[in-house]
Amino acid sequence: MFDALAGRYDLMNDLMSMGQVRLWRQRVRRILAPLPGERVLDLAAGTGTSSEVFAEAGADCVACDFSLGMLTSGKRRLGDSGAGKGALEGRAGFEGRVAFAAGDAVRLPFRDDSFDAVSISFGLRNVHGTQAALEEMYRVTRPGGRLVVCEFSRITVPPVDMLYRRYLTAVLPAIARRVARNPVAYDYLAESITDWPAQRELADVIRAAGWSSVKWRNVTLGVVAIHVGRKLRVPA
Repeated sequence: MFDALAGRYDLMNDLMSMGQVRLWRQRVRRILAPLPGERVLDLAAGTGTSSEVFAEAGADCVACDFSLGMLTSGKRRLGDSGAGKGALEGRAGFEGRVAFAAGDAVRLPFRDDSFDAVSISFGLRNVHGTQAALEEMYRVTRPGGRLVVCEFSRITVPPVDMLYRRYLTAVLPAIARRVARNPVAYDYLAESITDWPAQRELADVIRAAGWSSVKWRNVTLGVVAIHVGRKLRVPA
């Protein structure tokens, strides 16, 4: 499904979110606060648009996704040579690098303690095994490292949340039928959002996977929630 969406994925994200997705990415960057030289894993990265914001801050980012179609589209978009290093290094505004890697979130192809931070935006609800994926993220993060999960959530004002649910189940699929090449995928999008746990429930799953200092911040009234966590340092 995601392979079929790859060509117009970023355009459709902008359209369906009315441009908000760009603001959400920047919010994730500020919360994760990547530093020059840090290694960041951007999981379910798609075409790498979410990874670019980390490279802008000077971090070396691995854009990892299960969909080869998404990765291929991203490498083409960024002018990747195919050698694993993205074309961001040396481009105006970019100090870090982006490398693309295929991988399954519940069986990541990286060593233990490989990354300073791990982020996943709008992809955790697509993984078959939420806690298993969070445990894998924990494994590949170094002690003291951090987690940022950006995902659709529950609006905190009930009447507004009810209107939003109607938008998801009726309006969004109608728009997709007019402009998307694979409108069935947007039926899935609406279903996956409405079935996703609320903020507190997701926080409990993150804690159960081993993460500490778990908390969240609502964005756009709770349309999106950004959860954070830490991997405790090993005692001396």
